[in-house]
Amino acid sequence: MDEIGIDVVVVGAGLSGISGAAWLAMKLPRKSFVVLEGRDDIGGTWDLFRYPGIRSDSDMHTLGFSFFPWRDKDAIAAGGKIKDYIGAAIDRFGIRPRLRLGHRVISADWCSERARWRVCAEQKDGTRVTFVARHLYMGSGYYDYSEGHNPVFAGQEDFAGEVIHPQFWPENLDYAGKKVVVIGSGATAVTLIPTMAQTAAHVTMVQRSPSYIVARPGRDKQANRLKSWLPANVAGAAVRWKNVLTSRKMRQRMMKDPTQARPMLIGLAKASLPRGYDMTHFTPRHQPWEQRICLAPDGDFYRAIHRGKASVVTDSVERFVPEGVKLASGQVIEADIIVTATGLKLLRGGGVQLRVDGQPTNLKDTVIYKGAMYSNIPNFSLVFGYTGSSWTLKADLAARYMVRVLKELDRRGADIAVPAADVASMKTTWMQTFTSGYVVRAREDMPRQGVEHPWQVHQDYVTDRRIMLKEPVADGVLRLVKAGEPWQVSSGTSAAPRVAAGG
Repeated sequence: MDEIGIDVVVVGAGLSGISGAAWLAMKLPRKSFVVLEGRDDIGGTWDLFRYPGIRSDSDMHTLGFSFFPWRDKDAIAAGGKIKDYIGAAIDRFGIRPRLRLGHRVISADWCSERARWRVCAEQKDGTRVTFVARHLYMGSGYYDYSEGHNPVFAGQEDFAGEVIHPQFWPENLDYAGKKVVVIGSGATAVTLIPTMAQTAAHVTMVQRSPSYIVARPGRDKQANRLKSWLPANVAGAAVRWKNVLTSRKMRQRMMKDPTQARPMLIGLAKASLPRGYDMTHFTPRHQPWEQRICLAPDGDFYRAIHRGKASVVTDSVERFVPEGVKLASGQVIEADIIVTATGLKLLRGGGVQLRVDGQPTNLKDTVIYKGAMYSNIPNFSLVFGYTGSSWTLKADLAARYMVRVLKELDRRGADIAVPAADVASMKTTWMQTFTSGYVVRAREDMPRQGVEHPWQVHQDYVTDRRIMLKEPVADGVLRLVKAGEPWQVSSGTSAAPRVAAGG
């Protein structure tokens, strides 16, 4: 099997991976890199998901790239537009020749003597290609592309209609004039229902507990005015910062005083619903931002209810029956199609098998350093974007930080950058405070965070920007050494981190 020498291997051709590739192309044009993508096309999430109405749930001025401003008039954009935008960025920054589609990374082995990663990718026909790289940049997202969270419901085999998971939407599904039940209350359900309700006979959301759903204009009038007055880059930066700071302020206020935020959000939902609608279905058990707040562009979710084309039922599913869904209350909701919008299945590092100097390395036994690198894994970045803000804001910072690290290595004549730590003695806690099902289900398999800087994970772009772009790379924690030189802190580094009280 031939080996291809390269400076950086980027994994993933979605927003995260292409952000990393673009920053390499812009800031380190002499570095060689390749982008490995397991799928047959670019786009990542925006190529995988094909369900009706698929769109962003963040504004594209922040979900888009900082270096390639979003120019479309829609701030909340359809999935196809986002995929086209990623493709335009690929062409704008000359990334297309570096793409290797249909190359699924299956393993990565680090050798400290050589200061190189040996990255093995498998093609669809089973052929394997090996890349030997200085740095491994994982922009492969955070969930399993091969399967979603799909709980088995009793009696599922008895249902006479079709059962569909949004992650694997049939290309030519005809739901016109049919009765549809959507099980779930998250962003996917809130996106699906208004679109399906346009032609379906009726769509019923069945939820165990409600989410906060906020109506917001699909177009940002102020942003579009700025884009018509100013050069694209100037307008893009201005709108991006406007939206970052506005959403940051609102989120901080809600988290600081949920006793005010909660009735405000419920009141907004009430004002959007038909008079007298049962607010039980729009009164969440959790506080604002303990889970992500769902977005209804131009109030499309509420409009579907006003038209009598959609409704919400709050109850547990007892079982499927031939004619539909039977709830714990005994009510049966008839359906021709049942959509199980039951969530994602998280997958750390795209399922790639990591080894460091011959030893298997599990990301759940690591602690995140500055939100981008991982304890005792040399020359390695893995993007985990924001859950409470636009994902790409963090991906952009991770890419820029990688560039800073590579430049510092070159400046010092060093080969290895590693956040070395005696992990076994560190106090750690969960990386995420969200109580969303997909986060809670995966907690035990995710990396952890420390209780003090630089091992903490921040859900704040302004804080991370200072840490990742302003603090010196050589901070006394990140070790910068030559190939073959020792970098390990102690023999205890391979042990799982110690959990802090309450963590």
